[in-house]
Amino acid sequence: MEYYYLVMFFILGSVLGSFYQVIGERLPKGESVIYPKYSYCPNCKKRLKWYELIPIFSYLMQLGKCRNCKTKISLMYPFIELVTGALFAVSFYSFGISYELIISLTLVSFFSIVIVSDLTYMIIPDQVTIIATLIIVIANFLNLGFKEGLIHLGYGLITFGIMYLIMILGNIIFKKESLGGADVKLMVLAGLTLHPILGILVIFIASCIALPISLVILLTDKEHMIPFGPFLVASIILLYFLKIDINAFVRLLTF
Repeated sequence: MEYYYLVMFFILGSVLGSFYQVIGERLPKGESVIYPKYSYCPNCKKRLKWYELIPIFSYLMQLGKCRNCKTKISLMYPFIELVTGALFAVSFYSFGISYELIISLTLVSFFSIVIVSDLTYMIIPDQVTIIATLIIVIANFLNLGFKEGLIHLGYGLITFGIMYLIMILGNIIFKKESLGGADVKLMVLAGLTLHPILGILVIFIASCIALPISLVILLTDKEHMIPFGPFLVASIILLYFLKIDINAFVRLLTF
């Protein structure tokens, strides 16, 4: 029966991943994610049929091209659908039906939107960050109680403050904008879901992942800017899945 639910969560995630792609593309441009209700080819604007909207499979069946104008479809579409579906399944496997599952699915959904918006436009829409934050705050209060919910809210403010200080220092050292304001805001999610100490670890892991990728890209295109947001959210999700015991982690650091 567990395999059935894993498959269902994968399907749900891949379907929502397709919708998250729309959100990530439209919100930064100030477009509605509801109107037009139908999906269309970005190149020829032709309305897509239902069989052109099946997550992952439609891309494969159409050989990565629009059926009408034959323009290549970005690999981002099946990638987001596949990753979102896989992470939805992993979320259910890790947490079952629980408030932790709600938090995990929220982080994954936020991650999927951030990948699209930040990689395409170097923008993380504030609306998405606010909604994700509110959902996780409410889940924390319902799951942990009022006192612990407030503590985690405080953790969120602490991680926000740490990232804000890093941004200020970076601006002074490099004499230009070192981090985007949206990257600072999303660090609230690290505190809400983890401990501030793990929030620092999030920044470290994100930097370790981003650095080699950035170097490779800069070798081919020195003008290309690498968004940091997706790496931060990916690191938050990774640590949330690992369920690190903060007390054991502190003892390890002070050994």
